[in-house]
Amino acid sequence: MTCWVSRLLPRKVHSLGTSRKSQRVVDCHRHHEAYGYFLPIQTRWQDNDQYGHVNNAVYYSYFDTIINHYLIRYCGLTTGLLTSPMVGFMVTNRCTFHAPISFPQVPVAALAVEKVGHSSVHYRLALFPPKATKELPSVNHWDLSDGFFFGHPKLAHFDSSACTTGSSVHVFVNPATSKPTGLPEDLREGLLRLMSPASV
Repeated sequence: MTCWVSRLLPRKVHSLGTSRKSQRVVDCHRHHEAYGYFLPIQTRWQDNDQYGHVNNAVYYSYFDTIINHYLIRYCGLTTGLLTSPMVGFMVTNRCTFHAPISFPQVPVAALAVEKVGHSSVHYRLALFPPKATKELPSVNHWDLSDGFFFGHPKLAHFDSSACTTGSSVHVFVNPATSKPTGLPEDLREGLLRLMSPASV
């Protein structure tokens, strides 16, 4: 736990919440290198709460956006309930907040895949704020429609330490039976592209 979040907790919670090993994992997951795919996210005025920063629940929608964007754009997922041979149910979500962001900032969401099972996928996620400079990140149509992969020069416009990290688990099911179904090969290949050495 770092930054302003840790200052709000009682002193005992600091030691209970993070061992040295888990802290190293958290620190590792807060850097660009732990992720393979990135997508700029335009915050909206309605995302802010009465405290002037993005409300906690909204971060889950950002993470849901990058996951499904990647699945549709790079894995061939079809999303029509009546036409798709499978649908993804999100069965687990977790989010850890390290620092706030607010409208009108344009952070970049980050995605990695930790595990691909027969019918399930474990994702690792993060959100990186733009660097605190007068020159705002240049985001164009192609960045929003295609995203970009690790190593792209646009990552230099975003802070190297994530303001939020998280994880999610998808289970893909047959829409007619709601029973788990095996992942098609093209979907599996697209997901394996994001398997990272930083996976733990």
